[in-house]
Amino acid sequence: MHKTLYLVGGPMGVGKTAVSRELNRMLPASVMLDGDWCWCADPFRVTPETKQMVLDNISHLLGSFLRCSAYENVVFCWVMQERTIIEDILAHLPLKACNVKVRAVSLVADEAALAERIQRDVARGLRDESVLKRSLAYLPRYRALDSELVDTTGLTPRQVADCIAMPHEDEASSRRMH
Repeated sequence: MHKTLYLVGGPMGVGKTAVSRELNRMLPASVMLDGDWCWCADPFRVTPETKQMVLDNISHLLGSFLRCSAYENVVFCWVMQERTIIEDILAHLPLKACNVKVRAVSLVADEAALAERIQRDVARGLRDESVLKRSLAYLPRYRALDSELVDTTGLTPRQVADCIAMPHEDEASSRRMH
């Protein structure tokens, strides 16, 4: 059986979780993992030890999903602003053994739309104000990654998921979507 691993990255507030939930509903035999679930700590500390811990957690869960015959589509969303993060995750997965095709997708938005989304989340108490500066700083990094880009500006999570889920016959033509 052929499996597909969807790596859905993007800056905070761009819609990774909402889009991934839609993909999970749309794709047959699918399972979803949000990387934030693997590192929900208070206080949130970024150290070499905690970085290794979260990669171990993610690799364990994704590997389990890929080895499970019940799933043919695995959706993973997380910030993943650097190629090394993606490579570290993929290096610890049974891609060949499980016949896995990887689709790396980066969600982006124009700065005004991204700032508006984050400010709405801050007003609802879902995010801290410091997220806005980091998210805007991360945005250009996704345009430099070797991944499919999907601009979420003005689109619903379902519309973005539709862009990702549609089959691509020519991978080069799918590099820039929307």
